[in-house]
Amino acid sequence: MTTENLYPVFLKLRDRDVLVVGGGPVAASKLAALIAAGARVRVVAPAVSPEIEALGVPITRRAFEPQDLDGAWFVVAAAPPEVNREVARAAEARQIFVNAVDDVASASAYLGGVVRKGGVTLAISTDGQAPALAGLLREGLEQVLPDDLDRWTKTAVTVRRRWLRDRVPMAARRGLLLQALNRLYARHGQEVML
Repeated sequence: MTTENLYPVFLKLRDRDVLVVGGGPVAASKLAALIAAGARVRVVAPAVSPEIEALGVPITRRAFEPQDLDGAWFVVAAAPPEVNREVARAAEARQIFVNAVDDVASASAYLGGVVRKGGVTLAISTDGQAPALAGLLREGLEQVLPDDLDRWTKTAVTVRRRWLRDRVPMAARRGLLLQALNRLYARHGQEVML
């Protein structure tokens, strides 16, 4: 199995148009995260599930047409494989990244397993090859991350502001952060092991 070296990235989709092609349960499963990210989501599909209708997003009930991509920053193709391939070709021509669900060859972007805890977001990818493994890894990481991760995040934000103000070099910051995190547990004789 040969995989590409992917460039991991988190997208700011707030107030940006995102197109979802497909109206079934797979398409519905992608909508919650897009809406939570603040994206302006539109759905194009000949038929849509009640779950999608209940979300109140704009729906165009017809087959995909390439001009549906006009203005889109990102597209999720969650339709039958032949439709996903058509969406991918049209998106490539417009230089728009497409997540073609369960179709690695047609995708230019893969969605991974995501863990959100205490102000930290971790995304796990298997380069689109083994999404179930990414899901298992996500579940495992959720279990091992500390319950007080929000304290780590608050501490990191506070010390970073100080470092920026004091112009602390980037190379020195990781060690300083570990010291600050260890101070959170000093009273209890515990240490953060990184």
